[in-house]
Amino acid sequence: MADITLRVNGSEKKVSVSPETPLLWVLRDTLELTGTKFGCGAGLCGACTVHIDGNPIRSCSTPVSQVAGKSVTTIEGLGASGLHMLQQAWIAEEVPQCGYCQTGQIMSAAALLAKTPNPTDEDITKAMNGNLCRCGTYERIRKAIHRAAGAVERPRETAKIDGDEKHESGGAR
Repeated sequence: MADITLRVNGSEKKVSVSPETPLLWVLRDTLELTGTKFGCGAGLCGACTVHIDGNPIRSCSTPVSQVAGKSVTTIEGLGASGLHMLQQAWIAEEVPQCGYCQTGQIMSAAALLAKTPNPTDEDITKAMNGNLCRCGTYERIRKAIHRAAGAVERPRETAKIDGDEKHESGGAR
């Protein structure tokens, strides 16, 4: 066991775990942040995607010791003051069917939009490669990313989702 300090969703967290424990299990079992899902355990499906210092990684295959002292963002921390624009776009485009892969999909899409605010279809395909959806909602995922990208281009306090102006407070005007 080792004491490891992480910055998770903006808060410093100290955990006492084996350094080789996958980050996924530290998040889910130790910190009780269950939005990040276990899919394959080998980093191949993307269901466990979180951000480390803004970059998407597979938490099921990343030892917690590799992220000590770094900033970890999970799906719970993505929309600090309500639903993130991608979550809103996911709802508007009716993306999920079973929903199991969606947190990983959204986290990969958020990393893409942070680096490429107006992505092409090719950018989306490249960024989302490795995020598997057993229900095959890939076209709706693409549409939702484009919808959210449109919201990125507007000032944040008046991004339009579903025809309504969404303000920082989360309410429509």
